[in-house]
Amino acid sequence: MDVIRLKNMVFYGYHGVTAAEKETGRRFEVDCELEADLAPPGESDSLKDTVDYEAVYQKIRGIVEGKAFSLVESLAVSLANEILNEFPVFHVTVRVRKIIPPIAGNIDHIEIEVSRQQPDPSKIIADNSN
Repeated sequence: MDVIRLKNMVFYGYHGVTAAEKETGRRFEVDCELEADLAPPGESDSLKDTVDYEAVYQKIRGIVEGKAFSLVESLAVSLANEILNEFPVFHVTVRVRKIIPPIAGNIDHIEIEVSRQQPDPSKIIADNSN
């Protein structure tokens, strides 16, 4: 299977359990791997035959910056589900890192990784003109 990777997207969001996280926010980094058939766009050289990764980036940005989740796990699952719902991909893996989490200790970040399969095969075959 072919893969499109969006690596180390950086956003500012208000996700967390503590009042401070909800009020002041934190920096989040996101990686996204999309499994799709890239043979058609490889032949046609046309955006309509592939996954528009700028649209994927904007979808991720809108969720990370526009919603508030208590758990990073919920954020990661929401991202994966929204991507599968909107884009013609077989499989998605999302990694979300919370930079400098509120943990008593020396820690760079925590990372949550979720992987999901496309539950609706008709979305893969559907017109890709997003």
